[in-house]
Amino acid sequence: MKTSYKDIYAVLKINRVIVLASVIFATLSGLFSIWMVYNINSKAMNSAFAINTDGTVIPLKLVEQKENFGVEALAHLDLFHKYFYNIDASNYEKNLEKALWLGNSSVDNLYRQKKSDGVYNRLLQFSLVQKVIRIESKIEEKDGVYDFRTVTIFEINRGSILDTYELVSSGKLLTVNRNFPNNPHGLLITEYYENSLKKIEAESP
Repeated sequence: MKTSYKDIYAVLKINRVIVLASVIFATLSGLFSIWMVYNINSKAMNSAFAINTDGTVIPLKLVEQKENFGVEALAHLDLFHKYFYNIDASNYEKNLEKALWLGNSSVDNLYRQKKSDGVYNRLLQFSLVQKVIRIESKIEEKDGVYDFRTVTIFEINRGSILDTYELVSSGKLLTVNRNFPNNPHGLLITEYYENSLKKIEAESP
């Protein structure tokens, strides 16, 4: 015949098992919850921006930058050279302002030098239209540093005269925080330099 003492001991033993099981379950649930939050956060961080097929950035889905760096870098260089060199009397101020967001002080210094040399005054004075025809960039990585070389073909329309030029420029690309809409690719052009500029003579018929 069981005594009340034995009944109490049995109840306490059962309670201890239940409490221990509850603690283990709560601990496992907590660890699982932490893992789920981390997993969801990782997926969310990788779905903040999207890169279109033409290199433009849509602020919806973020993919691994290393996988898409080449596309974004080429799109960034294309955007910069269009803004900086595709100018006329009506849009040069707006385009140059956008271009300056895409590069560091080396771009700003070049802009100031051109301004000091009267490049933009001549643009206004003679109503020149400078139109980019083609942009070809090559990117090379060296120890985590990205160097680029860009060939830009553009025309200068002087009314009755149309001249074509080839500009070779170079520099480096630095990864920075994205800034919509000013710097959507999160890249900055540094050490920018115009290596050469030559006039392309028209081929004889």
